[in-house]
Amino acid sequence: MKISVVIVNYNVKHFLEQCLYSVLKSAQGMDVEIFVVDNNSVDGSCCMIREKFPQIKLIENKKNTGFSYANNQAIRQSSGEYILLLNPDTVIEECTLTYVVKFMDSHHDAGGLGVKMIDGKGRFLPESKRGFPTPAVAFYKIFGLSKLFPKSKIFGRYHLGFLNKDEIHEIDVLAGAFMLIRKETLDKTGLLDEAFFMYGEDIDLSYRITKAGYKNYYYPKTTIIHYKGESTKKSSVNYVIVFYHAMIIFAKKHFSERNAKTFSLLINLAVYFRAFLAIATRFIKAALIPMIDASLIFIGFFLLKPLWENYKFSGQGYYPPEYLKFVVPVYMLAWLASIFFSGGYDKPIKLGKITRGILVGTLVILVFYSLLSEKFRFSRALILIGTAWTYCAVIMFRIFLHFLKINNYSLNTSLKKRVVIVGQKEEIIRIKSLLSQTEANPVIVGAVSPEMEGTDAFFIGEQKQISEIIKINNIDEIIYSAKDVSSQSIIKNMLDITRSVDYKIASPNSISVIGSNSIDTAGDLYTLNLNVITKTDNKRNKRLLDVIFAIAFLGLSPVLIFIINKKTGLFSNIFSVLFGFSSWVGYNTENGIPSYGLPKIKKGILYPIVNYHTSNENIEKINIEYAKNYMIYNDLVIIFKNIKNIGK
Repeated sequence: MKISVVIVNYNVKHFLEQCLYSVLKSAQGMDVEIFVVDNNSVDGSCCMIREKFPQIKLIENKKNTGFSYANNQAIRQSSGEYILLLNPDTVIEECTLTYVVKFMDSHHDAGGLGVKMIDGKGRFLPESKRGFPTPAVAFYKIFGLSKLFPKSKIFGRYHLGFLNKDEIHEIDVLAGAFMLIRKETLDKTGLLDEAFFMYGEDIDLSYRITKAGYKNYYYPKTTIIHYKGESTKKSSVNYVIVFYHAMIIFAKKHFSERNAKTFSLLINLAVYFRAFLAIATRFIKAALIPMIDASLIFIGFFLLKPLWENYKFSGQGYYPPEYLKFVVPVYMLAWLASIFFSGGYDKPIKLGKITRGILVGTLVILVFYSLLSEKFRFSRALILIGTAWTYCAVIMFRIFLHFLKINNYSLNTSLKKRVVIVGQKEEIIRIKSLLSQTEANPVIVGAVSPEMEGTDAFFIGEQKQISEIIKINNIDEIIYSAKDVSSQSIIKNMLDITRSVDYKIASPNSISVIGSNSIDTAGDLYTLNLNVITKTDNKRNKRLLDVIFAIAFLGLSPVLIFIINKKTGLFSNIFSVLFGFSSWVGYNTENGIPSYGLPKIKKGILYPIVNYHTSNENIEKINIEYAKNYMIYNDLVIIFKNIKNIGK
């Protein structure tokens, strides 16, 4: 056996399917075995492999064993001269396996090899080549000097930015997303260190390869796509802790005791520093726009109040100082809360939702205003004037953000994405049918032939004309048929096209179309429309309903305790829902009924069924219907009809 490919999967079924398809195409004519080690996925990954890729050697773990342990399971069963550790969120070229094996065969000093990687937007990923994280290198990385001076031979050693990305180089660290290792080398160095659950194991193994007398190479003559799912998590506190903990393990293992202590101290300082930055960044991102809205509203009242006093009462001072200090802030909170629950802070911006939020907020203010005693009713007119100001100020601010072209703050003009599909007729017709069933349902501008098709009117052009097609037709996204267009051709297009467009790939006989920058970024996956329940509005409203009922049930508990069937579970369920561990209504997964393939939601106390003796087949259908056609009204009905069971 020439090469053994090992892929560790955890809940990325659609990406794994695309990855396996690209690996099988690259393996044609070679002596290759492919392992998938599944770490207890619940998205139907294993069923998909058994159904579509029966030739794959599948190892099913019953728990998430971690990246290192899972890779070692397959390596121990492998028989290849070379071992390729490959991420499931990758797409490799048809020539990749041939090229890398040929290079290793001709470079006997090579213990490991990595390749040039790009993300789903065609941008080079700097982690394709890295240096060892010595204390100095780690310091430059942690405190941003490597980012400020990426080409520096001193500060840029983490990503070796001073090395040409299009030339072959000896490097220190191979990227775990694509790590080709000589089996002979692993026999000397040992397998991946299972002390590393996730992150750091690639650095550790790369270091041991060089210590064993071999070299690690960066080989850019073939390029792969790496969707890089962890990219969206790097602002999270959890990522910071896990990643830097792995660095401490590495330091204690390979550095001298003195250097390890210095490194550990530096890393611990970095954890607190980066955790603080992560929390602050997330807070600022979430709170900045509402805080600016609040400031605009307050400024409006501050300027309008004296003008109204002069007009109405021929002089200032009619309203007490408490009006601006206490009353206006209450108005602000009412408007901001209403905008939030109306979806006015969702992205992209929807002016209709903002308008609805302001109107609802005004209604709430006026209702409470009418209930107050006379001495606290300052001015209904100022409320209405403030409403007009709030509407104008908030809307103008959104328009300002839109024209500044600040990321994620563009106005939703209700224009759908303009898409072209590259492939042959049969597959293009299938992809069009799939897209029509998705929530996005983009505008298909036309079909592009991967090769010369004569004068066939079905196509608007050929793939070699793709740059002109994008420009003339104002295309937002290109979808490639993996059945008809080679991975090599797709990647070449991504590298050559200069205009900013999105890219997606449709695998044969798949219900998914995948692409863009990250496996965790919303909108990067077109699949059948089962995601209604996970729309931002529905998630927010479902959570709000959960909290309201949890508080209501807590207040009514002295009465409910005599009504419900199982009294012992009432309070644990109330607090479980209140703190976000579960929801009042969720899928029925009793008796081993699977929920994979469905949008992920919190575990339910109650289920969307009335008859608890329904067959498993019908329960699965009901779960699907609940997800696909979710309405908050459905949850209300389920809760009221099953209120006796809220303690179960």
